[in-house]
This record gives sequence, structure tokens and C-alpha cells, in this order.
Amino acid sequence: MTNNKNNCRIEKTFRDLKLSNQSGLITFITAGDPNLNLTKDILFSLPKAGADIIEIGIPFSDPMADGPIIQKSYKRALKNGVNLDKVLNLVKGFRETNNHTPIILMGYFNPIYQKGIKAFLKESEKAGVDGVLIVDLPPENDDELQKYLGDFKLKVIRLASPTTNRTRLSKILKISSGFLYYVSITGITGTGLNKLNIVKNAYNKLKKFSKIPIVVGFGINTPDKAKVVSKYADGVVVGSAIINEVDKSIDKKNKINKNVINLVKKFSKAIKESR
Repeated sequence: MTNNKNNCRIEKTFRDLKLSNQSGLITFITAGDPNLNLTKDILFSLPKAGADIIEIGIPFSDPMADGPIIQKSYKRALKNGVNLDKVLNLVKGFRETNNHTPIILMGYFNPIYQKGIKAFLKESEKAGVDGVLIVDLPPENDDELQKYLGDFKLKVIRLASPTTNRTRLSKILKISSGFLYYVSITGITGTGLNKLNIVKNAYNKLKKFSKIPIVVGFGINTPDKAKVVSKYADGVVVGSAIINEVDKSIDKKNKINKNVINLVKKFSKAIKESR
């Protein structure tokens, strides 16, 4: 299946969800954890399990925004020799059978800088990537990224958090595309999300200023939490819960795919039942 770089998979996905009055499920997996073959199996199975958008983590040796669970997954992937080129090949393989599910690459700036920003954007688009989220590249420091973006159709996903003030939010929204990722708690991934009403109020305030969909992530580690958040959010990101399932099943490699997919189905069911 060829990749049509002119399509807008992210926009279409959120448009279809809105027409169905549904929130979206965005799943996160680490490329190469526990190995590339099993990552491929999981990746190919996620859409049927209910994933509307898939984030793929690019392994990095110093993932400062991630908690212990995802840090361990990056460590395992790096030990397996997984790098940015192998991640892009993974996406290419996925696009041979799936040309409709959006793929977001999520990672840190160092591997992208080492490859070359323009080369990264070019090869990502060619592979069938729809968007990128660079967690440690704030808007104030992304001039070089902005310089090349006009040549490509990739979306750049930005982060907003409870500490983002109005001035900074305006700047972030001005250069965001695809969707805005609202970090529901200040800190690292994998932390529990307990004060759901606070998240809802913050989300509603954000919604007044954003023309693009807003998804909520960080701390949504149970289907019940996903169900509550998806009542109002355009999308819900589930990451640490999935990686934790991989970690728990690490000694039973023949069951990893099944266990992860069963978990994703539970999240998908909860989200669909929320409205």
C-alpha cells in the first residue's frame, strides 16, 4: 500500500470521531520494546483493538520527561540496538497494510538533531508519519524546526500543562498543528491522575482558545480514568499502562501481544461507553 502524503489522517480521524460523538484513544508504545518483532506485532494489532491514533516512542538514553516505566522500556529498546532509522522502517512496514491510522513519533530532540532536522522531517513524511512531538523542544528554541516545516505536511504536536500561562499558551497554539497535547499533571509520565475535576476545568479553559482538538495524557492509567476524561476530551492518551503491561509480560513473550491488546480493548470500550 502506498502512502499518500497529501492526505490528512489526523484531521480525518478527529472529524470522524466528532461526527460519531466519540472521544479518541491514542495509544503509546516504545519502538523496540521488548524487541522490534514484538513491537511490530503490537503496532499492527492496535487499530483493530480500538486505537484511533498511535504514538511511537523513539528510544533515548536520557528521557527526562518520562517515568520509570517508560525509561525501562527505552533502556530495553536501546539494548536491542533500536535507533531512529529502525523506527522509521517500522512505520514504513505499517503503512504497507494500514494507510488510515495516524502515526505520531514522540521523542527527544537529540536523536533528531543528530540525524539532521530536514532529513528527519523528509524521511518521516516519506515513511508515512503524520506528526511529531518533541518533548524537550520548547517553542522558544525551535527556530530551526520552523525553518523547514513549510516544506512538509507533518503536524507538530505541542504540549500544554497546568502551569502554562495565557501568553505562553497563545504562542504554543499559534505554532501547533494536528492536536494539542494537554499534560494533565505537572511532572513525569506514569503518575496517577486523581483530581479529575481540576483536569476538566483546565481543559474547558483551554478549549476556549484552541481551534485544534485537545487530547489529555499523563496519568491516565486505568479504563475508569479514561472513561471520565473522555466524557469531555477530544482524545485520551494511554502510555504508561501499556508499557507496564509489556514489562509485566516480559518473561512470557508469547503472551505480550495478547495481553497488551486485551488491555487496549478495555480502554477502548471504556471510552466508547463514556458518551
